[in-house]
Amino acid sequence: MRNWKFNHIDFSTYPYYEGNDLGVFWSPEKTVVKIWAPTAQIVELRLYKDGDGGESFFKTKLQSIGKGIWSVVLKGDYEGKFYTLKINDGDWLNEVPDIYARSVGVNGKRGMIFDAEKTNPENWQKDKGPKLSNFTDAIIYETHVRDFSVSKNSGIENKGKYLGFTESNTKTDKGISTGLAHLKELGITHVHLLPVYDFATVNEKQPFEKYNWGYDPQNYNAPEGSYSNTPSDGAARIKEFKKLVQALHNNGIGVILDVVYNHTYYTKESVFNQTVPGYFYRQKPDGSFSNASGCGNEIASERAMVRKYIIDSLKYWAHEFHIDGFRFDLMGIYDLETMRAVRSELEKEVPGILLYGEGWVADQSPMPEKMRAVKNNISQLPGIATFNDDFRDALKGNHGSKKTRGFVSGIDLREEAVKFGIIAATGHPQIVYDYVETSKSAWAAEPNQCINYVSCHDNYTLWDKLKMSVSRAKDEDLRKMVKLAGALILTSQGVPFLHAGVDFCRTKGGDGNSYKSSDSVNQIDWDRKEKYFDVFTYFKQLIKLRKNHPAFRMISAEEIRNNLNFCTQYQTGIVSYCIEGKKAGDKWGKIILIFNGQKTDVKIPLPEGNYLQMVKADEFFNKKSAESVSDEVKVEGISMSILIAE
Repeated sequence: MRNWKFNHIDFSTYPYYEGNDLGVFWSPEKTVVKIWAPTAQIVELRLYKDGDGGESFFKTKLQSIGKGIWSVVLKGDYEGKFYTLKINDGDWLNEVPDIYARSVGVNGKRGMIFDAEKTNPENWQKDKGPKLSNFTDAIIYETHVRDFSVSKNSGIENKGKYLGFTESNTKTDKGISTGLAHLKELGITHVHLLPVYDFATVNEKQPFEKYNWGYDPQNYNAPEGSYSNTPSDGAARIKEFKKLVQALHNNGIGVILDVVYNHTYYTKESVFNQTVPGYFYRQKPDGSFSNASGCGNEIASERAMVRKYIIDSLKYWAHEFHIDGFRFDLMGIYDLETMRAVRSELEKEVPGILLYGEGWVADQSPMPEKMRAVKNNISQLPGIATFNDDFRDALKGNHGSKKTRGFVSGIDLREEAVKFGIIAATGHPQIVYDYVETSKSAWAAEPNQCINYVSCHDNYTLWDKLKMSVSRAKDEDLRKMVKLAGALILTSQGVPFLHAGVDFCRTKGGDGNSYKSSDSVNQIDWDRKEKYFDVFTYFKQLIKLRKNHPAFRMISAEEIRNNLNFCTQYQTGIVSYCIEGKKAGDKWGKIILIFNGQKTDVKIPLPEGNYLQMVKADEFFNKKSAESVSDEVKVEGISMSILIAE
């Protein structure tokens, strides 16, 4: 029996291969197979007519050609055939696709030989995503392919599928826009999709029997089949996903993919361990697999061929699918050098590509924290951002607790942590960092390194969290809290990130970890958009405001320090500040923003001069319709006001 402990092996001695030709590549005359398997003694290729079931109709051996590379050339046309590899390194390992498999059969057990050109939709060569001047111009909307369209009231035909994103002008029975039409109406710049690579836990033959977010990687370079109308055809699912990207791009919306190279669903049985046992994973001192992911293993990103694999995979998605950005799950597992290499290599592929991730881990890692891409090291990763969990918890209370409250739900002494979010976790002389409970110093070198958010797919939705923590609050007050949280996220420096449906008070019925809950829990209920249309309208106006005013999306920490100051007297439950708009490139001059987290109205003294109240609770005004005020301004309970100097 194989001993799955590796403390006797020095993986640094394994050979490195620089080529960009690993995988299986078809042409009408031949198919070329090339894999890296430095410990292999025999490598056998098997061909099948189908992606599942049936006997192999052809077997052949690969030849070792040095640097750990094994290769074979199959003469003739094998398009549409399926394949596996079986490796002997002293013992026979399991039959698996190659680790670079770009197309797979149903449930990902076999690779598929395909003609990449045939997977391109019409006019694909002209497809381009939006180009931003700066990352801080992005407004990100996070959703799950299935959640987005699966509900009965979505008005979308391709429910739970890639093609659901391609349907225009969809509506509920009441005539409320849904799907792609909703995204355009709201005005966001980018859709962030939860994992769309091939994952393990949903049976692609019966996709609606089970649900999963997809953080259980199986084949990193092939699209997931349960979101396809034809999961048995690996090439068809590629084309369908490209149509999703193209539809969003045609409507001026970029596509960001959630990638999970930090761990695999299977450990011993994974394609990595069945190809090069042990190499792709970190180990504890006793040689067993370490588990910073909390899912049974963690990828050894620091090893040369692992780093190469991650970069090759990202470049493939960016190039082949025209992807505009990547979000790294548990980025704190990756080593800093790998993330710097990712930034450098992807910038060559897609200039201005958006990169961000979770700056933490789920458990202990054998790699020292100082070497990993955790939040406190993000300043060492220019061009890469991380999530501002300090701001998240300051606004609504601890993310994992039902009862704790935050600034928008009426708790005092969260003001300094809210201010920390407003300046995008950068250094500012007016922040008293001792009062920011979760971070005692600035961690972002520049505002483009800070993703500001109040909720995401993880934990409770914002609505559910507020409903549980302020259990006696009226529906009207809960709406105000959601609006106030949105106002703080969308007017603050840094990069705003919205959980799909937050703009109409999305609920999961209080489910705090819905990664495998049913569609009834996870689906976006589009009827809520009609019920909470005032909230949707408010978010839409906030997004328009942010797009129109560069003062809310300054591009450097120095610019923030020079042009943003906390200019009014401190009051508990109130956060207010001033921006020198013209100096920040805005058409407005002096701008004052006031956020009242208390239920009662407050009067706030104003600096000398006359001001126009451009935003007053739910109402947005232009200069002609805005009320003129001086000396002081009344700010309604649980609301934002914005004033500009006349």
